[in-house]
Parts: sequence; structure tokens; C-alpha cells
Amino acid sequence: MFALGPSRPRKLLSIAHSYVLGVNRKLAHEFQRQSLGKWEVSVVAPAYFQGRNDIRPNSFRAEPDEPIHVDAIHARWTNRIHVFHYERKLREIIRSGFDLVHAWEEPYIAAGLQIARATPQNVPLVYRTAQSLDKRYPPPFNWMESYCTRRMSGWIYSGSLVGQNLKKRPGYADKPSCVAPLGFDPNRMFVDRAAGRATRRELGWDDSIPVVGYLGRFVKAKGLQVLMDAIDLLNVPVRVLMVGDGPMRQEVDAWMKTRGDSVRICSQVKHASIAPYINAMDVLLAPSLTTPQWKEQFGRMIVEAFACGVPVIGSDSGEIPYVIGDAGIVVPENQTQLLADAISELIDSPTRRGELAEKGLAVAHEKYTWARIARTTLDFFDTLV
Repeated sequence: MFALGPSRPRKLLSIAHSYVLGVNRKLAHEFQRQSLGKWEVSVVAPAYFQGRNDIRPNSFRAEPDEPIHVDAIHARWTNRIHVFHYERKLREIIRSGFDLVHAWEEPYIAAGLQIARATPQNVPLVYRTAQSLDKRYPPPFNWMESYCTRRMSGWIYSGSLVGQNLKKRPGYADKPSCVAPLGFDPNRMFVDRAAGRATRRELGWDDSIPVVGYLGRFVKAKGLQVLMDAIDLLNVPVRVLMVGDGPMRQEVDAWMKTRGDSVRICSQVKHASIAPYINAMDVLLAPSLTTPQWKEQFGRMIVEAFACGVPVIGSDSGEIPYVIGDAGIVVPENQTQLLADAISELIDSPTRRGELAEKGLAVAHEKYTWARIARTTLDFFDTLV
């Protein structure tokens, strides 16, 4: 335990390349609000992050009236997550008098090591990790992980599978931990059927045919080929709304041409504007596939669909079945006919869709608001200072 006098708010520094996006800084905003004056929250974000797989190129933009102090600093090699790192100013910031450092960076990457080396020994350091696969990293990344796990005071994991994976590994097993998944902002993500109908009109559709939706990257691991093949097997009319972009765009475009007017692809929708598109869907599909290098670490689109009152059908890849629980339908991954059967079941039963929509909405607000996640995380921080 680290001693701290009671005369002032504790100072929390949270560092994350994800904070380049305002939607992810909602967590830090809620740290400040939920602490009720017990913490003073500051954030470090990259001024620009190119990304590759999990994030598009983005420049930092301040949100109106952010309730926290934010330093947007230069970062190098941001198209290579394992070796990207922040400019030297990070060390100066970390050493300016914080009571706890929260690193939303993996402990096996260069940025994670940079944070560990800069954090004073008398300051608790907490990592957030999403390592859902039992990987063993080659040098120098295994050395980085070993150094960081020795240095850390505790760690936060993004979901059940990550916790199961890491709690049995040296460096993690003997350190305090808690689960803190991704969340949503209920002021932006909510049931709005009028907005959904307006979005359908903008797409040139009426309300006579149900809409099946997908939200995310256009990559094979997200199960897009399974999705397209399942849609082709349906014997009920549906329209398909696909929001996203990625390496499989050419295959998706080719498939769209075979479906006439029943498919729309929206590739330029920013996350802050995504809710009307989710509300335009009757069912959201999350048919992810496990690969040797990856399995679904969480499935944020599932929680966002829940928050908009849209029922979800997902595969049993990675964290998806844990997130869905009994609030949606889970089918074995890479099973085209079973996915088609599940889609048909929901399309044919508005009553069942309504039941699942109500369950999902309740789960979203019970477990996945940023406020709830921030409160849980702050309670964990309190045990370490």
C-alpha cells in the first residue's frame, strides 16, 4: 500500500493511444465525475495516431467542456502498435506529481515499457490489457512484459477470457486485478426509432422489409464471408446495412452488386454519429471468427446495439458469448446455415426481437455505461493507494 495524506484530492494520470478519440476519453471524463472530488484526473493522448487494424488514422480533437486536463503529445511509429512510443515529454508529465498512473497500453509493447520506466517507484502503476490469447512473446517483447508486470501494482482486464488467460501466468497471477470492459455513453447511444426511420429514408428504404446490420472492420476475422453467405441462404426478405470499411471492401462491394437494392455500405460514418445507423437495424450480426493470432476481445458493437434496443446474433468467438449472455443469440462460429437459421428466427418473430431488445437494453445500462465502468475502476484504484 502507498501512503497518501487526506488533505487533497488524489492525482490520477491516465495514458492511452485510444484517447486520440473523444469517444474513448469518456472513460476519463467519468473518472473525474464519479470520483466526487476525490481524484483530480489528467490524460495523455497522442496528437495523431495512424493505426492499422484496430483504429483508423486520427488526429486529436478536444471535446467541448472536457472535465479533465488533457495533454496531446507527439508519438512515433503509430502504425506499429508493438513499437510505437510517446515523445520524451511523457516522462516529464508522469514525474510531475501523480498518486497513480493508469496505462491503457499493453505491458508487452514499447509504450507500456516507456510508462513503467518513467513512473516513480513510490507511485502505483496499473495496466489495462486485452490479451485474450495465451501468447508467448519473442524478445524483446517478452522482456518488456516481464519488466512491466514486475513493476505494476495491479492490472485491469477487458473481459472474462482475458482474465482467465492472464491470471494463470507469471507476473499477473500474484497481482491484484479487476475487470473493466469497454463502455458506451448513454447520452449518445440510446433507443431512437425516429432517427432509425430517418436513416432508412436517407438510404432510400422504407420500413416494409427488416434490416440486418453489421458494424465494424471489413476483415475476414470479423466473419464477413460467413455473414454474406448466410444472408444468401435466407428464404425471408431482408435488407443489409453494413457500416465500416477495410481490406475486404472489394469482396463486400462485389457481393452487394449481386443483391440489387437490398444492401447499403456506409464507410464514412464517424463513431459519434453511429447511433442513428444502429437504430435503423432490426438485428445486428457479430459473426467473428477465431484465428491463430486473434479472437474477439470484446465486441463493442454488441453493447452499442443493446443500448439502442437492437437484438444481437453473435458467434461464440472469444468474448462475444460472455457479452451477449442470455440477452441475444449465440451460434457456433463459422457455421453459415446456423447463422442463417438464427437470422430467420428473429426476422420471423417481432415478439422475440422485442424480448431480446429489452434484455439487451437492461444489460447495457446495468453493466456497460462508462459511469459504471469508471466507478468500478476507481474502487480498484482506491485499494492500491
